[in-house]
Amino acid sequence: MKKNGFDFGKIMSWLAANPIPLIVVVLVIVPFISPYKALATQMVILGLLALGYNILYGYTGLLSFGHAAYFGLGAYATGIILIRTNCSLLTAIGAGVFVAFVGACLIGFLCLRRRGIYFALLTLAFAQMLYFTANMWESLTGGEAGLRNIPHPPLAIPGLFSVDVYAPTRFYFFVLAFAVIALILLNRILESPFGRVLQGIRENENRAKALGYNTNRIKWLSFVLSGIFSGLAGSLYTLHIGFVGIDELYWEMSGKILMMILLGGPGTFFGPFVGAGIFLYLEDIISGYTRYWMIVLGPIFVLSVLFFPQGVWGTVRLFLERLRKTPLEEG
Repeated sequence: MKKNGFDFGKIMSWLAANPIPLIVVVLVIVPFISPYKALATQMVILGLLALGYNILYGYTGLLSFGHAAYFGLGAYATGIILIRTNCSLLTAIGAGVFVAFVGACLIGFLCLRRRGIYFALLTLAFAQMLYFTANMWESLTGGEAGLRNIPHPPLAIPGLFSVDVYAPTRFYFFVLAFAVIALILLNRILESPFGRVLQGIRENENRAKALGYNTNRIKWLSFVLSGIFSGLAGSLYTLHIGFVGIDELYWEMSGKILMMILLGGPGTFFGPFVGAGIFLYLEDIISGYTRYWMIVLGPIFVLSVLFFPQGVWGTVRLFLERLRKTPLEEG
């Protein structure tokens, strides 16, 4: 498809095969067009969380109702280690990711013994167990009051540099750096044979078994990868707001993650960030008029699912695919 020397089809094909440059360009622009920097930062963090969930739901086809567990584990681990030790910023983030990894390993191993709705309910049950544990263990988690006065150590490598990354714009790009690394890693995973098998399990698990794949082990690895990305998002969220509350573990957070994925487009690379952006932007606008903002957001979500079953970005992608395949007259 070429017009006036502009090969639109070739450009679209290249972007479809290499989505990361487009995503990075868009995310670099976001803080400068966002109403305020904190909203843009939150969008990237929750987009990263939705990206982790998308590995499990969008690419592997496993519906989890308790994914807030790994977000909360990462958030609490980072907050606790910063309060109780003098560790570095990167060590605190690493601790959050590691605890989420361990939690995903154990919970995934137990939950994947069941399928369908039983699997989904088990994930919800484990997340709620962690929620009530955090609520009761006040000496460690702060209980209902949460973790407060969390230190903000600089980004430092001894003998080389020490940088305060907590200015709004600087912290946004600090978070964006982790998001870009996560996108690159996810792209490599999905383009590998392992990633192809994940999507094969989503489409037809029995066929994948017939081809000789150990689908239970592969689904467990998908679960663990999803937990790692979610734990990273939780760690960054703690640094962003300087507080960890038990709501990070509550089932409502899991519901928000699912809404973001469905709004943006499950099984798409950019969909999680689009869904997170739409959700947070609507929340910010509607909550300015009423504290019952979910009553308004609910019908918007229902209409989106009815008219955009592939999600907003999924629908845009399908439209661009059709446009790419439609011949244009030379002129």
